[in-house]
Amino acid sequence: MTRSARRTRRTVQVVGATAAALLALSACSSDSESGSGSTSGSGSGEKSGGTEKLSGTVNVFAAASLTESFTELGKEFEKQHPGTKVVFNFGGSDSLAAGITSGAPADVFASASPKTMKVVTDADAASGTPATFVRNRLEIATLPGNPDRIATLKDLTGSGLKVVLCDKSVPCGAAAQKALDASRLKLTPVSYEEDVKSALNKVVLKEADAALVYKTDVKAAGDKVEGVEFPEAADAVNDYPITLLKDAPNAEVGKAFIELVRSAEGQKVLTGAGFTAP
Repeated sequence: MTRSARRTRRTVQVVGATAAALLALSACSSDSESGSGSTSGSGSGEKSGGTEKLSGTVNVFAAASLTESFTELGKEFEKQHPGTKVVFNFGGSDSLAAGITSGAPADVFASASPKTMKVVTDADAASGTPATFVRNRLEIATLPGNPDRIATLKDLTGSGLKVVLCDKSVPCGAAAQKALDASRLKLTPVSYEEDVKSALNKVVLKEADAALVYKTDVKAAGDKVEGVEFPEAADAVNDYPITLLKDAPNAEVGKAFIELVRSAEGQKVLTGAGFTAP
């Protein structure tokens, strides 16, 4: 082989090696771009602007005293998350807890006392540890204008006065009994009601002269009743815990609703209704 031929052969080998290297680099770059593109596409899912879009119905079991404030928060939640619907089941906390432990489909439980929440946690039906989000205290609801001149808790024991209490099994009834015990007073009501709204309604309908209910319910009733504060109420303040339920059908939306309740916006609605911050 001549010197010229050997030089030509070496040149061809160098050019071939260079071309092979360039092809390999091009293939790696193509694979990298392709992989990057597929990762981005699979991760987008139901997300919009970096946040997951919520949808579907969330079922909230909540104490009757939360009716007005939670209804307002439910409307705000649906406004903030188009495609969601908040369905409430308001009632006595004890009956709600019993429904949950019996398998009623619910995502969130907001109780008017730790005692009724414990029924749910003891049944291992709560997801995580319940958090106290507000507090509430008792007030005497009288007929408009307070015609019986009720000024103290002791005045409710007067003869001829028709007084209504919540059943002792529900938080407002337990709180009323606690306040009466602290004052060493005995009171025989004309009826025990299943929840605080039912007790208040007896006064609204003029079927009773007074009822021991929550301050928030007196405020919600407006001029249909008149509220009388009493110092013994400080001995029976109720903490309100809230939790996501373990078998929540729509857990993500349930979490988001709890976040709204505990947010500054939610607290503003609740304190505006007469609750106090925890």
